[in-house]
Amino acid sequence: MNTFHPLHESTRRKSLRLWPGIVIVLLQWLSRFVLPELFPDAIAFGFLSIFLFGLALAIWWAFFSRAPAFERWFAIVLMVAGLVATSQIIDKSIATANVGLMFAFYSIPVMSLAFVVWAVASRNFTDKLRRITMVFTILLASGFWALLRTNGMDAEIHHEFAWRWATTAEESLISTPDQLTSMPLDSEARAKEPEWAGFRGTNRDGIVHGSQIETDWTKNSPVELWRRPVGPGCSSFAVHGDLMFTQEQRGDYEMVTCYHLNTGDPVWKHSDSTRFWDAHAGAGPRSTPTLYKGRLYSMGATGIVNVLDEATGTLIWTRNAAKDTHVEIPGWGYTGSPLVVDSTVFISISGQILAYDISNGHLRWSGKDGGESYCSPHLMVNNDTKQVLFTNKEGLTSYAPADGNILWNLSFPGIRVIQPALINETDLLINQEERKALKRIAVNKNAGVWKVEERWTSENLKPDYNDIVIHKGYVYGFEGGLSLACIDIEKGERKWKGARYGGQLILLADQDILLVLTEKGEIALVKAIPGQFTELARFPAIKGKTWNHPVLAGHILLVRNTQEMVAFRL
Repeated sequence: MNTFHPLHESTRRKSLRLWPGIVIVLLQWLSRFVLPELFPDAIAFGFLSIFLFGLALAIWWAFFSRAPAFERWFAIVLMVAGLVATSQIIDKSIATANVGLMFAFYSIPVMSLAFVVWAVASRNFTDKLRRITMVFTILLASGFWALLRTNGMDAEIHHEFAWRWATTAEESLISTPDQLTSMPLDSEARAKEPEWAGFRGTNRDGIVHGSQIETDWTKNSPVELWRRPVGPGCSSFAVHGDLMFTQEQRGDYEMVTCYHLNTGDPVWKHSDSTRFWDAHAGAGPRSTPTLYKGRLYSMGATGIVNVLDEATGTLIWTRNAAKDTHVEIPGWGYTGSPLVVDSTVFISISGQILAYDISNGHLRWSGKDGGESYCSPHLMVNNDTKQVLFTNKEGLTSYAPADGNILWNLSFPGIRVIQPALINETDLLINQEERKALKRIAVNKNAGVWKVEERWTSENLKPDYNDIVIHKGYVYGFEGGLSLACIDIEKGERKWKGARYGGQLILLADQDILLVLTEKGEIALVKAIPGQFTELARFPAIKGKTWNHPVLAGHILLVRNTQEMVAFRL
C-alpha cells in the first residue's frame, strides 16, 4: 500500500523546470515595453514579440516544465478560455483600440507574467492549494480587464487606463454648464486681418512672423492668464482680435465655440446633435475652424460643415458634406480643416475633396475619392496659378480651384496625416507615408504642361502625425513622431536629432526659435539652427496627452488638449 509523504511532494515540486518560463517572460516584457523606449523603430517587433513569447511560454509549460499533466493542459485551456471570455465583456474602448488588437497586446504579457509568478510562488504548495491558486491567478489576470477602460493612447501606443465607471472630464464639464458672457468687443482689432486664421496659421505652415518673445524663462517665465476646462476634441484655435474659436464635444452635441481671448470666458456656442468617438484620440471633432472675412467655417468629425458669423455665432448656412459623397467615415473621423480660396470653401471628406460656394453652400464640384486621408486642403500658388493640393491614400493631387480640373498628380500609396510644406512656389515636401520618409518634389509648367519631378526621398526625417516647418534652408520636425530633428532642404541629410518631445510645433521666424508643445503638455523652446540641438527652456503648461496644435497670437500662447485649455502671456 502506497502512503503519501509531504517530503516526496516537496521534492517533486522542486524539480519543476521554472527558469525557461522566467527567461521567456522577461524577454517578452523587455521586447514589448523596454526596447521600443530605447529604439522607437522597434515598436513593431515589440508587438510581434508578445505573440512569439506567449507561444513559447505555452510550449514551455506544456512540454518542458515537468508539471503534472493535468496542470499543464488545464492551465493552457483555462488561460485561453479566460481571455476569450473576457474579450466579450471588456469596455468598447479596449475592444476597439489598435485595430481591435489592444486587448491582446496588453492581456497576453500580463497573463504571462502572472502565470510565471504563480508558478514560482506555488512550487512548494500542496496539489489542492496549487490548483486553486492557479485558477484564481488565471481568472484574475484575465477578468480584471473587464473593470477598466482606456482614455486613449499616446504616440508610443501607451494607453491611459481608468476604472470603467470613473467619471470622465467631459462628464464633469457637462455637469456645470457654461454661462455665456456679453462684453464689449474690440471692433478696431477685429477690423484687421485675423492674428491666426485657422489650422497652423494663415498659410497653414506653422510659421509666425513679426513676433518676438522672452526666451530666458528662468527670469521671465510664461505668465498664465487663464485656464478652463474644455470638451474633448483634437481641434486647435483660430484667433481674431479679442475672440478665439475652437471645436469640442459635450455629450451628444458637437460644438463650435467662441471664447474671449483675454479672459477665457465663453461668448457663444453652436451645437449639432452628433458625436464621434474612437479609442485612440477619444471623442470630439478633429478639425480646426477657419476665419475668412467675418465668417467662421468649421467641419465636424462626422462631416457637418457650418458657416457662422464670427461675432455672434449666427448660422449662415450648414451642409452635411458626408452625405454629398459615398465615402465611409475613417477610423479617426473626418479631420480636414476648411480652406477658403476666393469664393469657394474646400472640405476634405477623408480621401475626397469637395468645393462649396461660400455664399450659399451649393456644391460646385468634387474630386475623386482617393482613399483614407487625414489631411486638409492646402493652397499653393505656382506660376501665378492658384492650386488646391490634397493628399490621400493614392498620393498628391493638384486641383484648379474654380472647376476642379486636375492640374497634376503624383501617385505614391500610403495613409497620410500631415500637410504639404511649401519650400517656394515650385518645390514642396510631402511625407511618403506615416513614419516612412520625407519626399521633395518640384512642379513646373512648360509649354502649357505641368511636370512633376522628384528631387529626393529621405528617411532622416520620418513624420507621423506631427507637421513640419521649413526655415532658412532646413526642415524641422519629429522623427517617427517623437524626437525633434533637423535635415537640410537640398539633400535631406540629417543635421541633428534631439529630445523626444512628440506633440506639435510652431516656428518664430524672427528669432530662429521653435516653440514645441510636447505630447505631455510641456512648452519647450529650441533653437531653429542646423549646428546642433539646443533647448533653451521648458515649462509645464497643461496636464494630460496633448495632440492639439499650439497657437501664438501676438504674445499670447494658446494650448489645449481633450480636457482643458490655457492661455499664457510670453
